Amino acid sequence: MDGHQEHADQADTLRSLSDRMGESPQMNAGSNKTARVLSVTSGKGGVGKTAVVSNVAVAMGRMGKKVLIIDADLGLANIDVVFGLAPRYNLNHFFSGQQSLESILVDGPPGVQILPAGSGVQQFTRLEASHKMRFLDDLENLPGDYDVVLIDTEAGISENVTYFNQAAQDILVVTTPEPTAITDAYALMKLLSSQYHEKRFNLIVNSVRHADEALDVYRKLTMVSNRYLDISIDFMGGIPFDRKMYESVRRQKVMVEMYPGHKVSVAFEKLATALIADQHRNEPKGSLQFFWKRLLSLGSGT
Repeated sequence: MDGHQEHADQADTLRSLSDRMGESPQMNAGSNKTARVLSVTSGKGGVGKTAVVSNVAVAMGRMGKKVLIIDADLGLANIDVVFGLAPRYNLNHFFSGQQSLESILVDGPPGVQILPAGSGVQQFTRLEASHKMRFLDDLENLPGDYDVVLIDTEAGISENVTYFNQAAQDILVVTTPEPTAITDAYALMKLLSSQYHEKRFNLIVNSVRHADEALDVYRKLTMVSNRYLDISIDFMGGIPFDRKMYESVRRQKVMVEMYPGHKVSVAFEKLATALIADQHRNEPKGSLQFFWKRLLSLGSGT
C-alpha cells in the first residue's frame, strides 16, 4: 500500500470513529473556551501568506480576541522576523526535547502570542508521529485562553503542510493573480481533496490591482474545481497591492499597525472580522484534528 492510500484509509477510519463517537475535538488550551483553529497555506512561496497571518492576528487582537500564531514553517521560519522579535528558543528546541512549548511561547502585539519556528534546520521538516503526539500534548496544556489559533504553514505540498492543514478546522488558501500561483493553489487543493479528503477551502487573493481581479481568480478556481474536484471554495476577499507592504516588512511592523486606515489595513481588518463571524465552521471535519488525541493515536502509526 502506498503512503497516500494508507493516509487516506486512516482518514476514513477517523471519520467513521467520529461519526460513532459524536465527539468534538476542539482546542481548550487551559480553559473551557473553544478556540477556532485555522491553517493559512499556499501552493507556492512569495504570495504573502505570512503577511496575511500577521496582519489578521493583530487585527483580531485589536478586536479583543486572544490569538495564538503557530509558525509551522519548520525550515524557513519568519513570523518572528515580521514582528521584529528575537526569540531565544523556537520549535526546533521543542521537537529536539530541549524545551517545552510554554518556554518558547513569546508575546507579540497586544492579544497575540507566537510559537516561533527555527530556520535553516532540515531535521524537522518532516515530523515523526512521536513529534506530533508530543506537540499535541504540550499544546493542549498551554496556559493561554485563546479565541483563535492561526497556523502559518510552509508553502507547497510537503507532509508537514498536509498534516497541519488536516489538523485545522478551516483551511485558508492564499494566492495571487499570477498564473503560477493560481495553478499551485489548485494543485494544493487537489492534493488535499483527493488524498486527504479535505472538501472545504477558503480563498484569499493577495496583491490585487482591483476587486474584480480577486473575483476573477476565484471564478477561475471555482470553475476548474467544479469540473474536476468535489470541493467547495468560499471567497474571503482580496488584499490590494501596495508598495507600503514592502516598507512594513522592511521596518518589521505589520500594515495594520504601521498604516491604520490604509486600504490594505482595512482589507485585513475585514478579513479578520469575517473569520471571527464565521462561527458555524467551529466544528470537527471528521479528519485529524488538534486535541483529538485518542483518534490521532489510532491513526499515527506511519
